[in-house]
Amino acid sequence: MTADRPPGLAVGDEVVVDVGAVAHGGHCVARHEGQVLFVRHTLPGERVRARVTGLGPRGRFAHADAVEVLEASPHRVAPPCPYAGPGRCGGCDLQHVDVAEQRRLKAAVVREQLARLGGVADVDVVCEPVPGDEEGLRWRTRVEFAVGPDGVGLRRHRSHEVLPLRDCLIAAPGVVGTGVLDRAAPRGVAALDVVAPSVGDPVVVPLVAGDEGARGRGGGRRRGGGGRRAPHTPLRPRGPAPTVQEQVGPDRYAVSARGFWQVHPGAAATFVEQVLDWLDPQEGESVLDLYAGVGLFARPLADRVGSHGWVLAVEADRGAAESATGNLGERPWASVLASPTERAVADLVAAGERADLVVLDPPRSGAGAKVVRGIAALRPRAVVYVACDPAALARDVRTAAEEGLELVEVRALDAFPMTHHVETLALLRPRPT
Repeated sequence: MTADRPPGLAVGDEVVVDVGAVAHGGHCVARHEGQVLFVRHTLPGERVRARVTGLGPRGRFAHADAVEVLEASPHRVAPPCPYAGPGRCGGCDLQHVDVAEQRRLKAAVVREQLARLGGVADVDVVCEPVPGDEEGLRWRTRVEFAVGPDGVGLRRHRSHEVLPLRDCLIAAPGVVGTGVLDRAAPRGVAALDVVAPSVGDPVVVPLVAGDEGARGRGGGRRRGGGGRRAPHTPLRPRGPAPTVQEQVGPDRYAVSARGFWQVHPGAAATFVEQVLDWLDPQEGESVLDLYAGVGLFARPLADRVGSHGWVLAVEADRGAAESATGNLGERPWASVLASPTERAVADLVAAGERADLVVLDPPRSGAGAKVVRGIAALRPRAVVYVACDPAALARDVRTAAEEGLELVEVRALDAFPMTHHVETLALLRPRPT
């Protein structure tokens, strides 16, 4: 150890470690001489040689990749994708794990986050498959491919470097079928947003660097496929983004190709079915749909409560709010408010309003304490929270419990196979008095 090097591991060091439990974020926990390592490309119970790829603040923990497996888990498989593995594509975390075990690991993460951050112990969680993929492959209907000097592909993990691809095994056939990976991108294009909607032909949207392209939650959660883009370089379409059509049961929705829509082909219908089942909306009830996007939940909820009820869809992104207004059609008892959610909820509470039912589908950061407290103040009989991050859900569940809304049911859905991401739906009801 040199005099100017702090104690502990450094980037590039390789150590042999015994791998412990899975953790939130696509890695497992290991320890070396008291220092915690978050190791990717491994499984609980394995013994691996891990190479340090990054350090946390003051070296309190390290990030690492398993570059050699010395004792393998029985759940380890050969990754189906040749681009998966240490230092390669950042789009998938779990290709080395059989699909059934991926789901068990995701369920374990949801349980751990709810217990540690949410204060809810002994939650029965099973991560279920979502109809529409092929054993965890060929499901992603929206992919933002990066353009690099050597071709079109995805970014390496925790890197700005683009790894050129000839195929992406989690991309839907319609995405790959556009041929974007087989030809050079147009000059000046930084990325290609490819969308294979459930209705109509796939579309390719060239993206260029600019100030208008960074989407908020209403326009969509970022869906780039590998690692991080260089900071302060938002992307925007080169020309107007086309509108695509998505079918969910009997309903058809218009969505900007750059807007947010669930990327797994079976996710939207599965979520709508569960939301309606848990909320059980009745004729004449009032419904608040927060982070409403283009109205995926607002439309069927409006049909359930009918003209004697009301639905208010709140969406911060104006483009998505305009789409939601169109998707709600001739339902005058359903309206869309283009407003930040926190402000809209606070205004409703200040006006003394109440809502019988609430559904919310916030971004990865969660709804936050102010929104959750506002929801509780509206005195709903049921709340369904659709979460793309179990840690954010757990924090909001703890706040809800402090306000008298208790967690009743949880359902984890594998809407992002081969990655560590999991969609979790939670039902909350007022605590019995």
